[in-house]
Amino acid sequence: MSQRVSLDDIESKMREIGGSAQATVTSATSTPPMIAGGAVAGVLVIAAIYVLGKRRGRKEAPILEIRRI
Repeated sequence: MSQRVSLDDIESKMREIGGSAQATVTSATSTPPMIAGGAVAGVLVIAAIYVLGKRRGRKEAPILEIRRI
């Protein structure tokens, strides 16, 4: 038959789960600054591409002259 679960068994299992959860929390707290840095870098790259493309488009835009007859 099955053995009875004692209070010590439950306590040891809870400590084991708590230890692994603490390790996960510690590793997760170092990740957000890296994600934020990557997001800022991405936004800066996209902004630079937009500004350079807008400038190039202004330089190469054809001059259209409309005359009425």
